[in-house]
Amino acid sequence: MTDLKPPLAGLRVIELGQLIAGPFCGQLLGDFGAEVIKIEAPDAPDPARGWGAAKVNGQSLFWPIIARNKKSLTLNLRTEKGQSILKELANSADVLIENFRPGTLERWNIGPDVLHQINPGLVITRISGYGQTGPESHKAGYASVGEAKGGLRHLIGEPDRLPARAGVSLGDTMTGTFAALGTMMALFSRERTGKGQVVDAAIYETVMAFMESLIPEYALAGYTRERTGPILPKVAPSGVYPCSDGLVIIGANQDTLFRRLADMCGTDWADDPRYASHDARGENQLELDGKISSWTKQRTVADVLALCEAYGVPCGPVNTAKDMLADAHIAAREAIIRVAHPLLGDVPMQGVFPKLSDTPGGVAKSSPALGENTGEILSTIGYDEAEQQSLRQEGII
Repeated sequence: MTDLKPPLAGLRVIELGQLIAGPFCGQLLGDFGAEVIKIEAPDAPDPARGWGAAKVNGQSLFWPIIARNKKSLTLNLRTEKGQSILKELANSADVLIENFRPGTLERWNIGPDVLHQINPGLVITRISGYGQTGPESHKAGYASVGEAKGGLRHLIGEPDRLPARAGVSLGDTMTGTFAALGTMMALFSRERTGKGQVVDAAIYETVMAFMESLIPEYALAGYTRERTGPILPKVAPSGVYPCSDGLVIIGANQDTLFRRLADMCGTDWADDPRYASHDARGENQLELDGKISSWTKQRTVADVLALCEAYGVPCGPVNTAKDMLADAHIAAREAIIRVAHPLLGDVPMQGVFPKLSDTPGGVAKSSPALGENTGEILSTIGYDEAEQQSLRQEGII
């Protein structure tokens, strides 16, 4: 009989991180059934609780997503008692995630050497800007800095302007994803060896992993990729095209796809030597894109999408949040779900990805209030109500 439990059910994860990279790693593990215990200082909670460009009734709309499926434990790790409780908790955990500046856990006497003496099977996932070693490892490192050091920022934007940025924190979420992947590989290794290990995920290195052939292109061919706006140089047509009521992306750079596009537009472009081959289209990219734009401008987004579908030409709308909420395919795939929140009501948010056929993940609950699960969690490691009350009075929890 198929086990319908989420694949990570029974896995206990301690999350010490703040803001995005570490918590996103925790979110991914929680989405697939891990028990994620988010630890925050009682007097200095995660700043992400208040983040976001738009709020409703003073409530962050970012926090219900990044903290979904998590439990909240308040604990002052700057105190010996707080550190002692963390060690006790680590003894029952499978994974610990942190994204402090390297050396912070060691200063608090809860570094890997200490924790592995307590629990040799613990996987310790460490996320930082520059990694745990090297001459720059001590530096503070936000995603924006990592995106720049890893080469991404140099490529984003128009060639005659300063580098731009994506409207979301790619460096953080990409690194959180790689950290979750590394965590799962370390857990898989533990199945064979019984030993945990340290997963060292640096933001700039994660960004470098997405840079395709940028490095050998320069080192071996002397070619430096530059900002090219909405196109890839020498790859055409593949870009953004204006319609009468919006924008579409069309990708038809292969010869067969381009012939379909040319037929769809009622032209002989596919037989024109300027456009008949991939290399020729690359050489005449701007001219070709101008012709396609002239054609799309005379039609609505819906018309272009319908024609591209009929001719088998890859095409999609440039969606906003409003568009995605109204998208029938997104709805059918449950790519946007609604999660109940005690103060916000039903909160629409992105679902759990990827989709597993037999043991899918899910969102069981929205974000926890600060310290909501402190008593429950401490009781699992032997602290009774009187002891918990004493810890509260001392400011430990």
